[in-house]
Amino acid sequence: MPRKITDHLARVLESASIEEIWALHCEKMADYGFDRLLYGFTRFRTHNSFGHTDDILVLSSHEQGYFDAFIKSGLFNNAPMVRWAAANVGACSWRRLEKMLASGDLTASDRKIIEINHAHNVRAGYSISFPDTSVRAKGAIGLCAPKGVHQYQVEEIWAEHGHDILLINNVTHLKITALPFSLTHRNLTPRQREALEWVGDGKTMQDIATIMGLRPATVEKHLRLARAALDVETTTQAVLKASFQNQIFVVST
Repeated sequence: MPRKITDHLARVLESASIEEIWALHCEKMADYGFDRLLYGFTRFRTHNSFGHTDDILVLSSHEQGYFDAFIKSGLFNNAPMVRWAAANVGACSWRRLEKMLASGDLTASDRKIIEINHAHNVRAGYSISFPDTSVRAKGAIGLCAPKGVHQYQVEEIWAEHGHDILLINNVTHLKITALPFSLTHRNLTPRQREALEWVGDGKTMQDIATIMGLRPATVEKHLRLARAALDVETTTQAVLKASFQNQIFVVST
């Protein structure tokens, strides 16, 4: 492996925030000829959806207009390459879309999405679907080439650098999913995290109050605020969601 890749991966692994990792990744993918990226990850996938939009981590370097038209509108749920990513693992060329267009094997939704893509010069690229350990989890990224670059040129890039690009994206995905994130930007306070951790360990309300040196009513207040911050109804759901978001049972840095 070339030293420059190992240096980059070392910086990714040393990063302490998703924002820092994303900036590094966008810069590195630009080196390979991909100037716009769209990454998504959820741990709340069901058999027919990716879960609530608020529970999906989305990172994008596209212009806001495309983000609004593709993501905020919800159209992404039915996008051809998103459907591919949901059912597969690995890398897939956007030549797949060209073949669908040529064969006419497109739904009305597919055509609308492709029209939006073309309007924003999203025409050539590759998609990567990441392997995950949970059936509820799914992560994927779309790598888009600049305006004026054709798919055959992207294929040439992939033929030469595809292995390295795939490696870098997989390591970046693993690092992102290992970091705490709250999509509502309402991170738990230290007391809320501690109370949830003790619940997760099976402690009773009185046990937690004794351990934390608080009154049971104060412990319940911390748990109530944690439920509100995580937008869930029960403390059990709060423990599960906080764990999925890497907000509890994590090593302090």
